[in-house]
Amino acid sequence: MTGLSFLARTMGMSDSVWERHANPWSGWTRLATFPLLFLAIWSHVWIGWWALVPVGILAVWHWLNPRVFPVPTGSGNWMTRGVYGERLWLNRLHRPVPERHRVVPHLLAAASGVGIVIAVIGFVLGAFWIALLGWVIAGVAKLWFVDRMVWLYNDMAGPVPAAAPARADRPVFNPDATGAP
Repeated sequence: MTGLSFLARTMGMSDSVWERHANPWSGWTRLATFPLLFLAIWSHVWIGWWALVPVGILAVWHWLNPRVFPVPTGSGNWMTRGVYGERLWLNRLHRPVPERHRVVPHLLAAASGVGIVIAVIGFVLGAFWIALLGWVIAGVAKLWFVDRMVWLYNDMAGPVPAAAPARADRPVFNPDATGAP
């Protein structure tokens, strides 16, 4: 089991939840919470332990988010393809990904992890600019990771008949509904 698949399992990401998470509104609204989470964590400087309230609210939203949006109507949206690519990436132990996609996602995950460590150090020390630098590094690495997942999806999904059911190893791509990849 990979670290990312462990997180997905911890979040209770069933096949139906993944399908709903592929809705671009799910991805973009989760992304929009990233700066809010930074502020919620940083608010411990101003409000002490009460900072756990906004952090908790955002954690609940993070869990709830992929469950509240409908399944997307197509796979033409960048964020939708990113989520489908992430599914393919998570399933890489059972369905290998092309060679050119095997290293960079690991490097981006490591960069994101380094950013989070820097941010935590900044939070603990009360050093705003260090925390913000780490947070930005983590956020940029995550966006770059999503972009790589779009590329992975475009390389692996290929045209699939419109009637084919969605599966973890082959998200639906309907060229009639979404246009060419």
